[in-house]
Amino acid sequence: MELIDTHSHLYLDHFKDDRQEVIDRCRHAGVSKVLLPNIDLETIDQLHALCDIDQDMFIPMMGLHPCSVKDDYKSVLKQLKRTLFEGSYCSVGEIGIDLYWDKSTLSIQQEALREQIGWAKELGLPIVIHARDSYDEIFEVVDELNDERLSGVFHCFTGNVEQAQHIIGYDNFMLGIGGVATFKNGGLDKVLPHLGLDHLILETDAPYLAPVPFRGKRNESSYVRLVADRLAELCEVSTEEVAKQTTANAKLLFSL
Repeated sequence: MELIDTHSHLYLDHFKDDRQEVIDRCRHAGVSKVLLPNIDLETIDQLHALCDIDQDMFIPMMGLHPCSVKDDYKSVLKQLKRTLFEGSYCSVGEIGIDLYWDKSTLSIQQEALREQIGWAKELGLPIVIHARDSYDEIFEVVDELNDERLSGVFHCFTGNVEQAQHIIGYDNFMLGIGGVATFKNGGLDKVLPHLGLDHLILETDAPYLAPVPFRGKRNESSYVRLVADRLAELCEVSTEEVAKQTTANAKLLFSL
């Protein structure tokens, strides 16, 4: 059974003391590939260093996380664009809007999102969207810019059925399902059974949002199997079927 973790930050210092053990557990769990979203300029070297360990298993993205969009964002984006266009990446990510921590930067977050969507269209790459307390604001931007060249995923989807249908309505977009699906009051138990597997991919967002029974502890990519088990339960199919369809979806979206 093959699984793909489409969103993991295994390059961060959270794993500096046991990274090889984490990778070994990942392989043992059947995870064939781990997609690595960038955060900002400071994480690029760590990201590339992990990919150098196993370029077949670890696949990098390049983008500016919305929480890192500050007053100097135009200069940062200029440097990130050069890195993206000169390298080989599976997507532009992670990008988006986060209004949980700071609502005052909404306008520049929207501008950063627009610019990075433009990069994705130019390069023919999907986008990986971070959405926290910001679905409406992101829909406003994507509705404006969506066309046949745009594809992507709303990572760590936590929305309702209506928001899920809005995303699926973009045609070339997926929902990234992670540990929240295992939370007792996460709300996805009321959403996922209505969607089917055709529009879903699996992720962990490691080291964050570990699934039950590890909630509150450090997450890691091997735990994507627990997400698959929960999705199988909610959709009343086998874990093998979840693995087969979500892996196929990920390979299609990211050209793996």
